[in-house]
Amino acid sequence: MQVTYWAEHAWLETNTEPGVALDVSDGRITAVRKGVEAPPQGATVLRGLTVPGLANAHSHAFHRALRGTVQVGSGTFWTWREVMYQVASRLTPESYHALARAVYAEMALAGITAVGEFHYLHHAPGGVPYADPNAMGEALIEAAADAGIRITLLDTAYLSSGFGEAPNDHQLRFSDGTADAWAERASRLKGREHALIGAAIHSVRAVPAAQLATVAEWAAARSAPLHVHLSEQTAENEACLAAHGCTPTRLLADHGVLGPRTTGVHNTHLTDEDIALLGGTSSGTCMCPTTERDLADGIGPAAALQKAGSPLSLGSDSHAVIDLLEEARAMELNERLRTRTRGHWTAAALLRAATSDGHAALGRPDAGRLEPGALADFTTVALDSVRTAGPVPRLAAETTVFAASAADVRHTVVGGRHVVRDGVHAEVPDVASALSAAIASLRD
Repeated sequence: MQVTYWAEHAWLETNTEPGVALDVSDGRITAVRKGVEAPPQGATVLRGLTVPGLANAHSHAFHRALRGTVQVGSGTFWTWREVMYQVASRLTPESYHALARAVYAEMALAGITAVGEFHYLHHAPGGVPYADPNAMGEALIEAAADAGIRITLLDTAYLSSGFGEAPNDHQLRFSDGTADAWAERASRLKGREHALIGAAIHSVRAVPAAQLATVAEWAAARSAPLHVHLSEQTAENEACLAAHGCTPTRLLADHGVLGPRTTGVHNTHLTDEDIALLGGTSSGTCMCPTTERDLADGIGPAAALQKAGSPLSLGSDSHAVIDLLEEARAMELNERLRTRTRGHWTAAALLRAATSDGHAALGRPDAGRLEPGALADFTTVALDSVRTAGPVPRLAAETTVFAASAADVRHTVVGGRHVVRDGVHAEVPDVASALSAAIASLRD
């Protein structure tokens, strides 16, 4: 059955067009008709600027329960991590499903149509496997289906607490013991229409060097995305240098981890050689500016990485906020603060990082564009809110990237299905209450 959406304005990769009809059949765009001045009969009207669905390339769903809590007092990434462990210790498959369903619904309200879930909370407290060893991962897959968005479950190998150190008590839930055992469990996961299965190396401190290749080869055999936290903290770099005599990036390169299907998350504290290695292997970079500033991590060399050949994507990571438009403009504004010059990325380039390049990092190169054959995943941002009113329509993309927020998203369509209509989620009508209930259940 074919349906038609009429976009008042649509961003078509390089420019904004008025009056665009999007014909959709079997979950894909079949035609893009420009210059359609009025809505065709029976078409669903999308007032505002319609862009491809946003891709949240890096998420830890359970971190959403930390919002607000971790803003009390001072500290560093490492003190924040202790609070995170406390939340992780309370989750069950049932409570994780409830929380993730609400978090993914919040993402849909923010125009996100696909999420990369960096999933390492595998087992019961103490590290005892559930009857279904993938109960926690399956809870996330089902939560995404319930919230109406796509998911790439990046099942994560997390085997040690540091170089040569066993997992601590909190991390026992994360560990399969060895990379071979991780691969055996991860192999039981099955993708489905809305879900892809990928892999992740938590970090070079959490997977022994001799076992990095096992994870990389598992992903390569399946042509699956492979993600890794990389050089988020200077302490990790210093420990890697002490243990192996090289940077984390060089260690990954030496063990066959880097390549076009690989995305380094954060890539904050890099040497010039690291940047050349990542760019030269076409390894991607996922920047998470709102988390990186919330955790006082630092500003990564995004512009240099892209210039070297590393495609950029964006993620909301710890969900200090869930707003991919904020992530996009923060990448540009961070670079302005660092260099004291403006205009490192155009609005179109930032939108590509938030859409097509993000989806590609999640294993969906057929998403993130408004063109025939692409997945019918798109979102519409209001151009008449107090944040977006005023500029002329031809500047709609610039207005959206540099002024709009998640609160301005009016519609989200996934696979041709209207998941968010006029700012209301079709399946989770009261997302705020769902979030409050799920988070309250985790408190002492």
